[in-house]
Amino acid sequence: MTHSAELPTTNREWHLVSRPVGWPKPEDFALVEAELKQPGPDQVLVRNKHLSVDPYMRGRMSDAKSYVAPFELGKVMQGGAVGEVVASNAEGIAVGDHVLHFFGWREYAVVDAKQAIKVDSEAAPLSTYLGVLGMTGLTAYAGLLRTASFKEGDSVFVSGAAGAVGSQVGQVAKLKGASRVIGSAGSDEKVKLLVEEYGFDAAFNYKSGPVNEQLRKAAPDGIDVYFDNVGGDHLEAAIGALNLHGRIAICGMISVYNNTEPAPGPKNLARLIATRGRIEGLLVGDHYDLQPQFVQEVGPWVASGELKYRETVVEGIENNLEAFLGVLRGDNTGKMIVTLSKP
Repeated sequence: MTHSAELPTTNREWHLVSRPVGWPKPEDFALVEAELKQPGPDQVLVRNKHLSVDPYMRGRMSDAKSYVAPFELGKVMQGGAVGEVVASNAEGIAVGDHVLHFFGWREYAVVDAKQAIKVDSEAAPLSTYLGVLGMTGLTAYAGLLRTASFKEGDSVFVSGAAGAVGSQVGQVAKLKGASRVIGSAGSDEKVKLLVEEYGFDAAFNYKSGPVNEQLRKAAPDGIDVYFDNVGGDHLEAAIGALNLHGRIAICGMISVYNNTEPAPGPKNLARLIATRGRIEGLLVGDHYDLQPQFVQEVGPWVASGELKYRETVVEGIENNLEAFLGVLRGDNTGKMIVTLSKP
């Protein structure tokens, strides 16, 4: 085994101790000091530098049947992370390499070599591999281009548009020749950001009035694509504004994640008959075949500054939970990242 300096023997990690009902509460979680196992054959030890917190993690905290296994009670949770290899028993991965993996919510991670993806810290800042060039970026890219079958000249509406996925959907649509891009967000400050920094043609604050009225004003000629991160009244408004052969990609429905009662569905689904509209759900895991094409196309846009991104950074493993709760509240602009300082 090759390793850098003295290896740590303990690790701080977040465990799920009870399944949240409605909004998650701090007492549902515990920051635990655990023994750190050393890497075995074909494994590496990674000192995590940046951790990802994402809305989908809320689903993994309940034990309802879903597309991904629930977090286990009394065990460390998981999530995207990028870090530096400090010990390696794996061919092709050296001490000092940077890797992307799925063992976040902890300071150090023992990772099987086949689950560690080498990333280039020279080509882009490491944190971007959790956001704009990572899972959130691929979600935006695959959802817009494949699920929603975007084509040049389309008018596109994005909800949760100041979030990590939404802001990228709108910009990729513009870069690929959308006729009009409209976004909704939850504050006037975020609306301003969408128009002034991200180049959206129009944006509105959904808290300022009924979504369907605001969307009608922002998209007088209707929409061809709706990228849904929110659900609820946004989805209903989008169905109402859909043009002939319009497409809706359902990425997330953050408005209903903490509901304890089923949320009512859109009342106007029958309109899909007249518009021949299509609604399709989207999971990034189905689209990893697009990853090389995605990095090849989007990487240069990030490097040149044509595609802009924001990160909301929270410092310290002890604040990992608060950062996650912040995502559910909408505190973040762009990707929420937890950065761990060097011990």
